Amino acid sequence: MNCQRCGAEVTPETKFCTSCGNAMGAPDAQANYPPPPPPGYPQAPPPPGYGQAPPGYQQAPPGYPPPPGYPPPPPPPGYQQAPPPPGYGQGPPPSYGQSMPNYNPGQPNYGAGQGIHIDADGRGAGRGYNYEILHQPAFSLAVVQLQPEQSIQAEAGAMVSMSANVELQSQMKGGLMGALKRAVGGESAFVSTFTARGGPGEVTFAPGSPGDIAAIEMNNQMFFVQASSYLAGDGSLVVDTKWGGAKSFFGGEGLFVLQVRGTGLLLVSSFGAIHRKMLQPGERYVVDTGHLVAWEGSTQYTLRKAAAGWFRSMVSGEGIVAEFMGPGELLIQTRNLAAFAGLMKPFFPTQSSGGGGGFSFGS
Repeated sequence: MNCQRCGAEVTPETKFCTSCGNAMGAPDAQANYPPPPPPGYPQAPPPPGYGQAPPGYQQAPPGYPPPPGYPPPPPPPGYQQAPPPPGYGQGPPPSYGQSMPNYNPGQPNYGAGQGIHIDADGRGAGRGYNYEILHQPAFSLAVVQLQPEQSIQAEAGAMVSMSANVELQSQMKGGLMGALKRAVGGESAFVSTFTARGGPGEVTFAPGSPGDIAAIEMNNQMFFVQASSYLAGDGSLVVDTKWGGAKSFFGGEGLFVLQVRGTGLLLVSSFGAIHRKMLQPGERYVVDTGHLVAWEGSTQYTLRKAAAGWFRSMVSGEGIVAEFMGPGELLIQTRNLAAFAGLMKPFFPTQSSGGGGGFSFGS
């Protein structure tokens, strides 16, 4: 007889197969299994859906990082790495370590072309103070809240009100020559300094004529300001009087302009509203000198006649104009104080030849 499992020949009285140990006479658990296919027999095809993702399976999004220690997947076939940019690995660019144009190592590099930063809500903070511009644009008032022992400087006569603990000091800033330059430039020879003593204090400023106030937050910049437009500023700002050119004298718009440089708050005023004009590089723009408030110090400008000849310039009512070339930003006032004064002149009281007074309303 033969073993039911391995087929080995055994004697009838044998209880266990000597080859595989199968109990003789017991049913084999594997007897019903089909025999293995012979070598070279073709394998049956896989069932439907074999090797596909189950329903609801979502692949990780592109760029999702693999778990720690998991090697990144290899690039797809045909993938080519992007070439490096020109000059990569060849050291610094040619301009590295070279000075910028018009840069003077002996002087601070006041930022050119940064624009004029004015907060849209008319509020801001500086070193030791907060400020707010109220009642814009016709009758603006600058309210400055000083922290204890902090100061702010202003043009003489610009103060409207102040707290009782604010100390006012007036001095000739820049010495006698500085005071003379300020006087011939149309400003007061004295500068007022307001300091909060023993606690916080409030100071308010306003120009003499109706109009707007712009709070410029300077950041290591330089501006030119018409002398009549300077109102107040941070005590760290350097304010100097510069020659405006002989043509400005004949044009009747003043002989000097103010040069303000540094970092901090600068308050400038206008007669009427303030119009901002941004110039692109190389753009030329002409402004009547009586309408200028302030402009960036990096912006080039020249003074010239409004028309081809002096006579035509005078009869046109314009006289001298300033021609600017960008880049840079200008602050322009919408009204001219000198023109307004000329408009009101016929309504001022005049002295008659007989010594009596009266009003002249024109003819």
